[in-house]
Amino acid sequence: MGYCIYVTRSTFPRILYDMLRDAGFRLEVWDNSGRGMWDRAAAPPRDVLRDAASRCDALVVTIGDRVDEYVLSNARVKVIATYSVGYDHIDLEAATKRGIPVGYTPEVLVEAVADFAMGLLIALARRIVEGDRLVRGGEAYRVWGEYLGTEVCGKTLGILGLGNIGVAIARRAKAFNMNIIYWSRTRKPWVEVALGIRYVNLNDLFRQSDYLVVSVALSNETYHMVNEDRLRLMRRGSYLINIARGAVVDINALVKALKEGWIAGAALDVYEEEPLPAAHELVKLGNVILTPHIASATVETRNKMAEVVAQSVINVLLRGGKPIYQANRV
Repeated sequence: MGYCIYVTRSTFPRILYDMLRDAGFRLEVWDNSGRGMWDRAAAPPRDVLRDAASRCDALVVTIGDRVDEYVLSNARVKVIATYSVGYDHIDLEAATKRGIPVGYTPEVLVEAVADFAMGLLIALARRIVEGDRLVRGGEAYRVWGEYLGTEVCGKTLGILGLGNIGVAIARRAKAFNMNIIYWSRTRKPWVEVALGIRYVNLNDLFRQSDYLVVSVALSNETYHMVNEDRLRLMRRGSYLINIARGAVVDINALVKALKEGWIAGAALDVYEEEPLPAAHELVKLGNVILTPHIASATVETRNKMAEVVAQSVINVLLRGGKPIYQANRV
């Protein structure tokens, strides 16, 4: 029968299924029609995923699928490939001790996410989303003289986490003549020289930023890194933008900061709980932009991610190689 590949979504780009089938693989696909790809309610139940891991040769998953010790307890899979830049939903220790390589898709979505981050920044500064709501409600010209945004040119952009996406955001911000500071777990002097940006300590990043973009990976160290103490360090007219992982930001502290005016506003593409409940306190606030985890959502990027996932499975099963981008060492 050949190799069996278990795919946890029926709504990945078509090229993923085509590449795997063309390679001669037999696919088992969980039907999530009618639900978003990253909606956890769209994921196969954990006992179904565990059964698939015990029967199939590869798992193709995304961030809504928790692949942990339970799922891998009786695994025969030879590779796990996740359709995402992050892999905090996968227990790397559990996979590594079983010799299972974990592939992911980090570099192909860098430019799309950086574009989106700058889009959110501009939308916050110039109150574009608020303006749209005012026009639709017939209120725009009544408040025209009072409706003021802030400029971006000459302001300070802080980047929390200078990985590939952080660097791409910095490149874009230079075109807006922004002053750029950053904090990262690893300092990058060569980037500082190339882009004319400055490294600061973590607390100074919060103190000095007019716009603070969160682009750090989620880990034990970065969980709730943006908390009440650090939000209180920010300037009253400053803005927070999160395009990384929801759990990096303490959402309750952020709601408090927005309500009490410690910061002027925020834009979030990711949340600790996804999808964000319709009744959540954030939804009621007018000084926050909320988007549904779409920073990488371009046709070009999603197709590239699908190609990387499929090719990683092919590399391991048919060529005895490694995923294109591997998260663990086995």
